[in-house]
Amino acid sequence: MAPPVGTAVRRSHVGKKKKPSARYWQESQEQQPGEKEENKSEKDGEQNKESQQEKRRRPKKRKVEEVETHKKKFVSGKSDPFPGPVIVPEERLKKFRRAEKSKKPPSGQYKLKRLMAHSEVTTEMAEKQAARFDLLLPEEAGFLEADEGEDTCTISQEDIAEAVDITSGAKYFSLKLSQFGPYRLDYGRTGRHLLLGGRRGHVACVDWQTKKLMCEMNVMESVNDVKWLHCEDMYAVAQKKWLYIYDSKGIELHCIRQFNDVLRMQFLPYHFLLATASATGFLQYLDVSVGKEVAAICTKTGRLDVMCQNPRNAIVHLGHPNGTVSLWSPNQKEALVKMLCHQGGVRSVAVDKTGTYMVTSGMDKKLKVYDVRAYKPLQSYFLPAGASCLSLSQRGLLAAATGDVVQVYRDVWTTAVTKPYVAHRLRGTVWGLQFCPFEDVLGVGHGEGFTSMLVPGAGEPNFDGLDANPYGNKKQKQEWEVKALLEKIQPELIGLNPGELGKVDHASFQRRHQDRVEALGYDPLAKEKFVPRYKKKGRSSTGRIEKRKKQVAHEDQREVIKQTVEDRMKVEKERLEKEKKEASLSSNTSALDRFRK
Repeated sequence: MAPPVGTAVRRSHVGKKKKPSARYWQESQEQQPGEKEENKSEKDGEQNKESQQEKRRRPKKRKVEEVETHKKKFVSGKSDPFPGPVIVPEERLKKFRRAEKSKKPPSGQYKLKRLMAHSEVTTEMAEKQAARFDLLLPEEAGFLEADEGEDTCTISQEDIAEAVDITSGAKYFSLKLSQFGPYRLDYGRTGRHLLLGGRRGHVACVDWQTKKLMCEMNVMESVNDVKWLHCEDMYAVAQKKWLYIYDSKGIELHCIRQFNDVLRMQFLPYHFLLATASATGFLQYLDVSVGKEVAAICTKTGRLDVMCQNPRNAIVHLGHPNGTVSLWSPNQKEALVKMLCHQGGVRSVAVDKTGTYMVTSGMDKKLKVYDVRAYKPLQSYFLPAGASCLSLSQRGLLAAATGDVVQVYRDVWTTAVTKPYVAHRLRGTVWGLQFCPFEDVLGVGHGEGFTSMLVPGAGEPNFDGLDANPYGNKKQKQEWEVKALLEKIQPELIGLNPGELGKVDHASFQRRHQDRVEALGYDPLAKEKFVPRYKKKGRSSTGRIEKRKKQVAHEDQREVIKQTVEDRMKVEKERLEKEKKEASLSSNTSALDRFRK
């Protein structure tokens, strides 16, 4: 049975979707139904031509687009009249230069050359950055300036404390400790903590800026010297018999019985080594990080009670009763250098932070300044009573103690000094003397206790927060300690010239190469025998191969021939000079030549 007509019509309407009517803004984009296909193909061709022309006009490289966009960013529309980085003056670069450029290794060592070139570029960049950032250091060192007809040495400590601000004036104080004196002292690397050690057993560590007492005790035996270790949590005390290690709360951590009769101590912060000088004439090194003895050297010079270190190369300077000063390293059993400095025994030695100058005082009542690089005296001064203790500040001021008087001198090694810069009289005989780091303060330990003096211009005004940060918190100190342990320098690297570590030892390289040649039976670095490459079309005949071999051999022999010619010319030049010298000597006639037949 056929379906009704109405239903079929409805199904046809449902199957076909009705096209929506075009709007007035779409009529221009859509093609009208009356347009021809030819017009459509022509439009497509024109669009393709336009897109190809636009591609040709565009720059091929991305850098050109970046330059054009960068030029458009200028507000004023003008370019920089001084392009490039700021030029740093050479004088400012010398201040931060640490070492000279090393010589290039012989030819063939390409990897070593690349590493050396990379290290030199890195060093130059660090020097330039440090010189540029030098302008950002706000603090400056100030000195005392006297009026006309007035000397700075006549200005008392009370007058200086009244003239400065309240914070600086509070740094001048005295501790009356007459019961257990005289006192040795030591400041920490950051300059905030003070360690006192009395001759009769009194030991105390203080945060001297806040006047907070960290610990105090009596070891019930004589104390010869005290010294802070790598941080303010540990310190060493040289007692009558053995060496002891305590923490900041006064708890005994170690008793090191291998170190007996210790008189003086020095701590090497970058090596974690504690150097001790004993009454038996032994110089011993203790590695604090692992608690082991690194070296024990018998100096064979008797009692050792004069000691200091060179901060630049970690060499220990010892003064002896025969007037000599010897330089020691833990790597050798003999002294590196011996200098005769005084006609009597040496009483005190001090070295500045750059490791250039050394100041000594002796029983002959003389104060001498030496250039450590040349081991020659620069200045010599006569002190009526002699100097028992010496100390050098970070800015080059020299403090000398004669009895109960402390005198501070300025520019000792550049000019001849006739009068002191600052002078102060104490109640007791001076037994210890040291400048506080990063502060214009001089700590003096004497028979009546401890005195903190104000010395304007003594301390370094700008500190390196990554090396010694006086304002570091507990977390920063912990991180610094871990980093310092990871970067610890081995004691085998201690020497007179630390710059030799970055140089190539050509003599040892040649010796090792010769041993290798003897072991292998051939030279592995020698050039391989030239084998001509095979060529086609008759160009590798026997005659042509021999001709190419001769050409290469001639090029290889150029350097040998050049060297032999230079050697021959050098020998000939020496022979001619010798003949001229003999002729000049023979021409000199004497008065007795007339008697010859």
